[in-house]
Amino acid sequence: MQIVHSRCCGLDVHKKSVMACVLIITAVGEVVTETRSFGTTTAELLALGDWLASNGATHVAMESTGVYWKPVFNLLEDRFDVILVNAHHIKQVPGRKTDVKDAQWIAELLQHGLLTPSFVPPPPIRELRDLTRQRTLLIRERATLSNRVQKVLEDANLKLASVASDTLGASGRAMIEAVINGQDDPERLADLAQRRLRAKIPELKRAMQGRVTDHHRFQLRMLLTQRDQQEALIAQYDARIETWTRPFEETVARLETIPGVGRKSAEVIMAEIGTDMTRFATPGHLASWAGMCPGNNQSGGKRRSGRTTKGDQWLRTTLVQVAWAAVHSKETIFRACYGRWSKRMGKKKALVAVGHKILVLVHVLLSGKVDYRETYQAPAAS
Repeated sequence: MQIVHSRCCGLDVHKKSVMACVLIITAVGEVVTETRSFGTTTAELLALGDWLASNGATHVAMESTGVYWKPVFNLLEDRFDVILVNAHHIKQVPGRKTDVKDAQWIAELLQHGLLTPSFVPPPPIRELRDLTRQRTLLIRERATLSNRVQKVLEDANLKLASVASDTLGASGRAMIEAVINGQDDPERLADLAQRRLRAKIPELKRAMQGRVTDHHRFQLRMLLTQRDQQEALIAQYDARIETWTRPFEETVARLETIPGVGRKSAEVIMAEIGTDMTRFATPGHLASWAGMCPGNNQSGGKRRSGRTTKGDQWLRTTLVQVAWAAVHSKETIFRACYGRWSKRMGKKKALVAVGHKILVLVHVLLSGKVDYRETYQAPAAS
């Protein structure tokens, strides 16, 4: 096979060690192999970089092993042409399995140009991605705490959720805190309702008549305290992300022109795919990378599966949420498409299809540096 890189290295990365194999093609065409093991502390990784430089290595490849590849990549990317590869794409042929052979196999594939690099955004986007992902986890934890509060209320036979759409809104929070402080009079609890919920005071009186014990009050107090801590952390992440996205404000604003895309969704989308769409040759390549495309698995002329491929779960989740908001926007192409597709493929698949459509649109907008303009017009009533 053709030699693409004459001086390259394959790295087999683990938690405590990195096995490095350098392949060098000499002037007479001889292949020289040198293998060495390094630790994963900063000093040892710097020594790895010096060793690669002394051997004249120009290209380095490694598997995306958990989070262990990150410090190696960060310390080598400024000195070499480093690529990250999906581990499923470079499985070793059957035979003996050792760290040395793994490193040699990666180096040989790299030498012949047989590796497809994974998308690794530049450092500012990688740091933004860390922030948005952590915020997403905190928001999920907050939702879990809200569900736990609801379970305690049900255990105390307080049917607040049957009357109030938001149990932990201003009115619901005031009632729960009153319960924690020992108030058990349904009329006084119902009178804490605010704004439109005051029209439901008769229903609230019946709903807030329960059997509350000290055990319930203790649980509610702990859960609300924990939820307040989550809110404070989320607010700090929001502020940090807002500061981090200032250099990319134009991109965020452009994404927000798409129906269903809010500020937080735009931040997540940008953090996951970056701002440079040249990394993805076509919108289809981006959709495939994100796992928003139908699978293509056929044999003997028969299609065996059409399930969507695995991809970026953070981006996929956000796109489905955005699609749900977009299909509820009046007089948009997304609402019209969802109406047609849901009849043919079902609501869940249609929602994923709308998310795919939005992602394709994101690629077009960021590539052309243009804002979205809705051109759809609903058909006139007959």
